Amino acid sequence: MINRRKFLTQAGIASAGLILAPQLLSAKPTGRVGLQLYSLRDYLPKDVKGVIAKVAKAGYKEVETYGYSKQNGFWGLSAKEFSALLKAHGLTTPSGHYGMDEFFGTGKTTEFESYIEAAKATGQTYIVIPSLNHEFIKSVTDFKSVAAKMNTAAAVCKKHGLKLGYHNHNFEWEKIGGTTFYDTILAETDPKLVAMEMDLYWVVRAGYNPIDIFKKHPGRFAMVHVKDMDKANNELNTEIGTGKINFKSIVAQSKLAGIKHFIVEQENFKIDPYKSIAQSSAYLKNVLHV
Repeated sequence: MINRRKFLTQAGIASAGLILAPQLLSAKPTGRVGLQLYSLRDYLPKDVKGVIAKVAKAGYKEVETYGYSKQNGFWGLSAKEFSALLKAHGLTTPSGHYGMDEFFGTGKTTEFESYIEAAKATGQTYIVIPSLNHEFIKSVTDFKSVAAKMNTAAAVCKKHGLKLGYHNHNFEWEKIGGTTFYDTILAETDPKLVAMEMDLYWVVRAGYNPIDIFKKHPGRFAMVHVKDMDKANNELNTEIGTGKINFKSIVAQSKLAGIKHFIVEQENFKIDPYKSIAQSSAYLKNVLHV
């Protein structure tokens, strides 16, 4: 199984025919469309201010953060400084990915408390669990234990005016004891407290139809990661609308799913990343109309 923390190998050089028209780099803002900043992980540590400016120019109005730590903040900026940077470019951040292994592994809340502070300082609503150490979910008993801990963490978030979220990969659908981790957390976490962030690419790669899951659990999916699948290689991403995933049918079920935020994420690129994210932003606005 693929661990989200591992970088996928960068694919080849783009052919001339794939180069994006320059005007897309100045695409207009796209409302609820955001970008998971992990997409630009190779650039953020070197020039956070420049990257954020380019994200805004590519047509986004929201960003989802990742990698925050009390020591380094957001790529060297404190939460307040990062919030000011976003505001200067007309951006907001509804959610962030925060590593919660310390809490789920030991019950300690030191890191968790720092995440709450960062989320409140930046105006985020959701503290999203980006992945879990696989050692925590080896059995059905583990599944239920983690679900209970999610409810506990979500209750803490609620006290601070926040919500807990969970972002999936494909390992969540591995059958153990007649069930899966994903089915367990959907069944045993409080839907009023725990929001699901469905990564559409990973659901499709796991062999499932996102719409079927929306129908079984309406209203649970406050956020989705919009990530397309390369037609030639399922292990690679591509610009939204150029791959295998039928986003038109998925977006048509947005109300059923409960989607409030469409968050573009691309983990590997064949063309310039900034041209790529602008192309995806334009597709969501002009074709999917979100």
